[in-house]
Amino acid sequence: MSKMTPQEMAQKIGSGLLSFPVTPFKADYSFDEATYRANMDWLCGYDVAGLFAAGGTGEFFSLTPTEVPEVVKVAVEETKGRVPVLAGTGYGTAIAREIAVGAEKAGADGLLLLPPYLTHSEQEGLAAHVEAVCASVKIGVIVYNRDNAILQPDTLARLAERCPNLVGYKDGIGDIELMTRVYTKLGDRLTYVGGLPTAETFALPYLDMGVTTYSSAVFNFVPEFATHFYTAVRKRDHATIQAGLKNFILPLIAIRNRKKGYAVSIIKAGMKVIGRDSGPVRPPLTDLTEQEIAELTALVKNLPAIRSSQQAAE
Repeated sequence: MSKMTPQEMAQKIGSGLLSFPVTPFKADYSFDEATYRANMDWLCGYDVAGLFAAGGTGEFFSLTPTEVPEVVKVAVEETKGRVPVLAGTGYGTAIAREIAVGAEKAGADGLLLLPPYLTHSEQEGLAAHVEAVCASVKIGVIVYNRDNAILQPDTLARLAERCPNLVGYKDGIGDIELMTRVYTKLGDRLTYVGGLPTAETFALPYLDMGVTTYSSAVFNFVPEFATHFYTAVRKRDHATIQAGLKNFILPLIAIRNRKKGYAVSIIKAGMKVIGRDSGPVRPPLTDLTEQEIAELTALVKNLPAIRSSQQAAE
């Protein structure tokens, strides 16, 4: 069980960069625990405010309800309290509650509630879904606003009143008007997390709206770049931000956008590029081609030169 209160967890994750470690798989798609332990220990050596086990980049959608707590338990054991560990949960309400309870027992400090599987719902139904998950655990819950689960400000406000452990809001749609209305309505009641794919592209404008943190997928394989970029965002260092976007993030996005599902696949490929091969993605996702891995390798190799030029400019 977590020793952090929901409010302590929310305050901690709002203070720095977040990331979603990949879930390593063996060739037969079974969970590769040894590699996961090594990756988690390595990532804890960098300045990160929280790690999300079995989240979106961790292929939550391809894990079974029994696998998620198993992955979370390993993450908690390996991080040894160095950073908060949050777990993904989702699907229908009953399954989401089951996973949430299992993750709490495994020692998770909080939960990220992903959208319900497939179904589109009215605000009343979405609110009941969120409230049921919050009521099933004592740890903090962050709701992920995206796809078929777009909570409106009034709905969030009612949930915040009824659910003391609803402590975070992660935006995955990039609707600046909605984000502004949510923040205006709830203010400091929630911790706000930027959660768009390749969140670095939205980091600076979102910071001006009170979104102090975001989840960086690239932190998985280029943690020095990711933390340096985050520091530049907090300092509003436009020159460093633009250099990072132009020379790394935008070329990476160009590869990512070639095929559906590559937002996850390209991170797994990045792990291979740096010598921390974490296996394939599970179907229905597909891995990058050898040519695309070569392109990604060239981007990563160019990073030291990018950093040197930035430091010279400073």
